[in-house]
Amino acid sequence: MSNSVFQILLLLVSLMVPAPGATPGLTRPNCIETCGNITIPFPFGIGKECFLDDWYEIVCQQNHTVPILNKIRLRVLHISLPNLRSDSSSMIKVSLPVIYSNANCQGNGIIEPVSLEGSNFFFSQRWNVFTLVGCDTNATVTSTKSDGMVFTSTGCRSKCAGTNTSIRRYSACSGWDGCCQTMLPLNLQAYSVNIKEEGGQQGCNYAFPAERSWFSKLNVTGLYDLRLNDTVPVELVWGIQNNTDYSIGLHQSSKNSHVLWCYNSSLRSVYCYCREGYDGNPYLIGGCQGVGAGVGALLLCLFLWRLYKYIQKRKEIKLKEKYFKRNGGLLLESELSSPQGNVEESKLLNSKDLEKATDNFNEDRILGQGGQGTVYKGMLTDGKIVAIKKSKVIDEGKVEHFINEILILSQINHRNVVKLLGCCLETEVPLLVYEFIPNGTLYQHLHDPNKEFHVSWDTRLRIATEISGALFYLHSAASIPIYHRDIKSTNILLDEKYRAKVADFGTSKSVSLDQTHVTTLVQGTFGYLDPEYFQSNQFTDKSDVYSFGVVLVELLTGQKPILSLREQEGRSLATYFIISTEQNQLFDIVDAQVLKEGKKEEITSVANLAKKCLHLNGRNRPTMKEVTLELEG
Repeated sequence: MSNSVFQILLLLVSLMVPAPGATPGLTRPNCIETCGNITIPFPFGIGKECFLDDWYEIVCQQNHTVPILNKIRLRVLHISLPNLRSDSSSMIKVSLPVIYSNANCQGNGIIEPVSLEGSNFFFSQRWNVFTLVGCDTNATVTSTKSDGMVFTSTGCRSKCAGTNTSIRRYSACSGWDGCCQTMLPLNLQAYSVNIKEEGGQQGCNYAFPAERSWFSKLNVTGLYDLRLNDTVPVELVWGIQNNTDYSIGLHQSSKNSHVLWCYNSSLRSVYCYCREGYDGNPYLIGGCQGVGAGVGALLLCLFLWRLYKYIQKRKEIKLKEKYFKRNGGLLLESELSSPQGNVEESKLLNSKDLEKATDNFNEDRILGQGGQGTVYKGMLTDGKIVAIKKSKVIDEGKVEHFINEILILSQINHRNVVKLLGCCLETEVPLLVYEFIPNGTLYQHLHDPNKEFHVSWDTRLRIATEISGALFYLHSAASIPIYHRDIKSTNILLDEKYRAKVADFGTSKSVSLDQTHVTTLVQGTFGYLDPEYFQSNQFTDKSDVYSFGVVLVELLTGQKPILSLREQEGRSLATYFIISTEQNQLFDIVDAQVLKEGKKEEITSVANLAKKCLHLNGRNRPTMKEVTLELEG
């Protein structure tokens, strides 16, 4: 399944699901649905024609972040619609001012209780509790009407036992800790509070109705903490006025309806619910919507998404199998499983681990780039720092040879050869994983003036010996002779102790002992390339010897393989060196640091060895074994 097909299916499914805020929804058409993070459902509303009557008008203040119930000027904290499944009523949570005992208290002094008379709002007896905070104090809350008629009253008495006024979690507001609580009168709309102190005035006392859950969640340790609250949250039950055209219309809609249920209460209010299997706003005509289709569409979306992910996973696996086969993975596996195979299976690494190791081959991780590919710094899952070479596309006709090289190189174990740790063949191009060498290349240390570490003569001799020893091992001591074919100072890495490590075997070839490698394409780097190989296309072990001779001259002179001196610009260092030695001008071209630190006979000996390595006739060049023995002697 293609991405475009999947997107079309999702679009078709989305058309089956009602869009959030679409009509019918929670508000009247073209009305704002939220203020800040508070949802404002009808009969509440913001703006003209969006609320049922003045009691339900919401004003959105402070840059449209704070909703205010405009009629009684209280901040709205939450509005909920009724729900049959959870047996919840229609509620609005508001922030109510605390009542003080006298004008000397903090805040604005004595505050008149809020009145809900004339509305269809009531203080919830179930979800609120009346609370008194103070020492040796009585408080009474009385349900009243504006004409002075008294309905019911209730109250509590708060004492402070000695000086202990700590509010404990399991005995909070017990009446003995400076705090007491009692139930509110039923169907409370307007009330008065009478606070009476025993034994004269003892300071500020506070009384307020508040949401039960707020008090249980409140993190207080004493009376002082409770007194810091100027306002408290309180839950109001709400409905809509009966015997109005709108409520009568709702009633008519609910008759014999399997979607909507409305009833009249004894408080001249109408309460409506969406029936089981429906959701939405029951106070809007046609506001209850079936959730079955939405759930079905949601399940279909989930199924399609799972199917899409499964198909993508299968495609990814198939693609990896294709790359693995194309890059010679089956051949490598057969070698691994053969009795003669002595390569560890851990040499095969998976692409996910290498992507993670390089932060998806982030450009910031690039250590270097060359003709054979790009090298990234990475960290494997075991914490090992490695260099990961992302090869360029290999010729499918040379896959067998490529795998043979991996098998051979993975068996090389020499202290002066960068170790091949493994490979990944399930990517578009092969990934080769080498040990990470931290101190850069020999080229950088010889030719970069910004490098702080200056290579001494003794260090140069040691590095030359280490390189020659590694090449001697590759040419004759390894199980099958290996020709590097691209020896140069940029392919000589220096570890934390500045020991030489021969790297980049991208063009290396293994040969039988009696074979000279013949190629139709000359490979190597200009300045290091054996002239005989360039003319004959025949690469031998002596071609590596020539390239080593150029590196040896670099160590002696500090010059680049292609000269940048004004009078010699563009000329090869090898040619310049041979001519200079023949004209007895060796010490004119030797690096100043080498002249300062080295003995002349020692410098001359190394120069003569380099001259032998650079002989135009390969047969007259020494072998790497002979070179190593002379450097070690």
